[in-house]
Amino acid sequence: MSARVLLLEDDPAIADTVAFALRREGFAVEHRGWLAEARERLRGSPAPDLLILDIGLPDGHGLDLCRELRAGRLRHLPVIVLSARSDEMDRVLGLELGADDYLAKPFSPRELVARVRALLRRAQAAPAEPGASAGFDVDGARVRLDGQLLNLTKLELGLLLKLLAAPQRIHSRDALLDAVWGSSADSGDRTVDTHIKTLRAKLREAAPTRDPIKTHRGLGYSLEP
Repeated sequence: MSARVLLLEDDPAIADTVAFALRREGFAVEHRGWLAEARERLRGSPAPDLLILDIGLPDGHGLDLCRELRAGRLRHLPVIVLSARSDEMDRVLGLELGADDYLAKPFSPRELVARVRALLRRAQAAPAEPGASAGFDVDGARVRLDGQLLNLTKLELGLLLKLLAAPQRIHSRDALLDAVWGSSADSGDRTVDTHIKTLRAKLREAAPTRDPIKTHRGLGYSLEP
């Protein structure tokens, strides 16, 4: 059965280009041009397998929908943002609010199709429980990697649990700082980097052949199976 892609894009020319590229590769594409229409479709059944959304829409902001999805029943729905906003801060904001990927306009339809395929593969391979396929076992404040109990500080534990809560998603340094240290903390990116470094060392000590925390230059960190 073809994967179902919901496309939220108000520009008809871009929508036609994206839909044609995806349908040519065997995807079933549904197009909506308004935020309200997309919300109505997402309340229906069957749910799409992936959402591609624009940010600037006639009746609202696309990232508002992304944030709503992450708090509801479709919190695991893969989301790709297509946007004319290509600044680093816009990409970071999109990822912080729950997007799985961010592609700036103008874009290559071939690259978009490749990203859709990659994201669907990641979604199909994602563990049913956070950390399960990555070898982590979480029991309260006790975490094991491949059966080895990790001796973590409170801050290292907080970072690891944040990463495990959304495996394979890129977490910006600011998001990790707010989640672990609090929004009022007098700390910065270097603090996060330092604790990620010590956390990595302890993970390697428990499982020398593993390196589950990945660095995304300019964006942040993710946890990979």
